Amino acid sequence: MTDKIPVTVLTGYLGAGKTTLLNRILTEDHGKRYAVIVNEFGEIGIDNDLVVGADEDVFEMNNGCVCCTVRGDLIRVVAGLMKRQRPGKPAFDAIIVETTGLADPGPVAQTFFVDEDVKAKTQLDSVTALVDAKHVMARLDDSKEAREQVAFADRIILNKVDLASEDELVAVEARLRKLNPLAPITRAERADVPLDQVLGLGGFDLERILDINPEFANPPHGEAGHVHDEHCGHDHHGHGHHHDHAHGARGHAHEDDIKGISLSLETPMNGAKFTAWLDRLLGEQGQNILRAKGIIDVQGEDRRLVFQAVHMILEGELQKPWGQTERRWSRAVFIGRDLDEAELRKGFEACAA
Repeated sequence: MTDKIPVTVLTGYLGAGKTTLLNRILTEDHGKRYAVIVNEFGEIGIDNDLVVGADEDVFEMNNGCVCCTVRGDLIRVVAGLMKRQRPGKPAFDAIIVETTGLADPGPVAQTFFVDEDVKAKTQLDSVTALVDAKHVMARLDDSKEAREQVAFADRIILNKVDLASEDELVAVEARLRKLNPLAPITRAERADVPLDQVLGLGGFDLERILDINPEFANPPHGEAGHVHDEHCGHDHHGHGHHHDHAHGARGHAHEDDIKGISLSLETPMNGAKFTAWLDRLLGEQGQNILRAKGIIDVQGEDRRLVFQAVHMILEGELQKPWGQTERRWSRAVFIGRDLDEAELRKGFEACAA
């Protein structure tokens, strides 16, 4: 695994601050070498004094990073970059793909699962979405793409927080969390985030899915709908209900077509039933399911079943054994468009052994 180059997909609506962040990556003295793939150089506006040399569509920076443009095929661009890598002396530590103007990051992410050559040399690390604290509510109201970018992310950078009040930020975060209960939200000004909060997150690493927090679907403390720790995970029916009230109380009438649905079950599951249900679900509704992750307690199996899906592409494997004193329970999150929560819950619970 270690010799594969990690790839971060960076999304965000126009004006969210991606250019600022990419410029920092390309020009600051952070001691790492990154390859940044952008749609168009023009948008980035790199200071020419920092460009060491240009070779075809690749610009080399004086901090060792390179920047190139996708004209046509992402697979071809990645292959071209990988040719610069020499055994024993990598030309760069990671690749960042910026997706301005591309609607759903799904197809970009899928490239790193589908193409065998790309898959052999690179590993999709995460999708990070930048959102503009001041304007994101309007963007989410009028743009399907903006909602998809948030829903798809492994981490959300809430940028330009200096331009919004604390009340506005709390309302924005509540809505982002409803669209995507899995992604931690990091606040930032002028896209000034530590790069380790954008890169190296392991969002697509099955081993790291063990971190799915039992409280992943919980609003923060003090907000309506927060479930106390002792019955965290049990109160999932009540949780969705409260959350809508909390949302409505802020006078935000718009119901998003995308939402995160979290399911949990205390009794062990029948492994064959669950796998068949998940396969069928992704086959029928995969276009509408942007991301899914889960940890399942399979009856008669000491190890936990961990899975994740991007649209119809499913990865799953048995991971490390449950601890002796660990609470064994199944939990999963589905993030998608027009999902029927009652139907999903029924299907999930019907897999009980």
